Amino acid sequence: MSTKVIMPQMGESIAEGTITKWLKKVGDKVERDEPLFEISTDKVDAEIPSPAAGVLVEILAAEGVTVEVNKEVATIGEAGEATAARPAASADPATSSAPPARPAAAQPPPPQPAAPSAASPATAARPAAAPAAAPASGDPASVEELRRTRSSPVVRRIAAEHGVDITQLPGTGMGGRVTKDDILAFVAGRGTAPAPATGRAAAVAPASGPAPRDFGTADTLREPLSVMRRKIAERMVEARRIAAHVHTVFDVDLTDIGRLRDRAKGGWKERHGVNLTWLPFIQRAAIEALQRFPLLNASMEGDDVVYHRHVNLGVAVALDWGLIVPVIRNSEELSLLGLTRATTDLADRARRKQLKPDEVSGNTFSITNPGVYGGRFGTPIIPQPTVAILGVGTVEKRVAVRDDAIAIRTMCTLSLGFDHRLIDGAVADQFMALIKQRLQEAHFPDLD
Repeated sequence: MSTKVIMPQMGESIAEGTITKWLKKVGDKVERDEPLFEISTDKVDAEIPSPAAGVLVEILAAEGVTVEVNKEVATIGEAGEATAARPAASADPATSSAPPARPAAAQPPPPQPAAPSAASPATAARPAAAPAAAPASGDPASVEELRRTRSSPVVRRIAAEHGVDITQLPGTGMGGRVTKDDILAFVAGRGTAPAPATGRAAAVAPASGPAPRDFGTADTLREPLSVMRRKIAERMVEARRIAAHVHTVFDVDLTDIGRLRDRAKGGWKERHGVNLTWLPFIQRAAIEALQRFPLLNASMEGDDVVYHRHVNLGVAVALDWGLIVPVIRNSEELSLLGLTRATTDLADRARRKQLKPDEVSGNTFSITNPGVYGGRFGTPIIPQPTVAILGVGTVEKRVAVRDDAIAIRTMCTLSLGFDHRLIDGAVADQFMALIKQRLQEAHFPDLD
């Protein structure tokens, strides 16, 4: 008996989705709830599981095609069932809002749920395997190919640097992926761990982003933007056009919070299973300041100001294939532990493409963290229709003057982007001064 695979409705306001990657080919065996294909909507990218076990006997919509929700995109049948003769719909630039699909041999590798990092030139230039030569899913070679092609750029780079064959490693990631932790554990176990970084520039690898395929003999290579990148571009241009962007920058002394964190983080990890980072302290201070300055937690709709009772905190997450801002709803109700768990959970599921549309909408204020890559501070764009965003710079030791003496202090630079249509500079600076005061007081009684 055949089972129809339909384009799911990922949210009430979402009417269509673009198929960005088929994870199985016609003839492949599929288990129920196994990832079958990837889609991109105007809110979120997601892996869609198979609704039934069986064999993929028919694909009705090719990669790059935009399909209305509840429309059939494939058929799951029983082993040995003949493949239907209906051709898969292909992307038509004249009728589809998605970029045209390229031939399978020219498709880029699928985006990976891993932290951004550098891919080696050799890896980026490796040509795609021809689909006609792919073995059945039960063949060991297909498992090896899966682990190789669906590992992230950082995993492939580390493997290349240390001469490791990824296909020989047991992957603990989704679908048998070899994760960064897998490759690092293997490398460390055989005594050839990567050399320690000698400075800030060496300590942080640049994010790779999608890499072009083999240039062949050409000097240039033209590729259409992905659905996510087109949406990011549209929203950023819209935000810059609408809002009157102004930025203010404050240096904050985190030395006392650093002492608190050092005393607590060992037992914290053991008790709660998550790392105690700098971010929840900054989130907590920002949330309390927003409650004192509700204007910065507002949004603008035309000539109206919309005030929000709750602080729905957006936290920017960098992905290999773009940027997404999951939302911690009612964040004012959460402790340091609650903020840590919520942030970790949303970031992890964003990288695994498991977020729901309502988890990436409705933010009233956002935080972005360019400091994770060593940036002193940033000047972020304000997401519409909100009116402010906080940028967190790198936390580092700096020389400072305290009581007319030179001291070494743990410092961080915070930047606030605010919409001058609604918020004046004096209000923005008072808001930032309160965040600074709260952090330098280092009074967090809920840090157990």
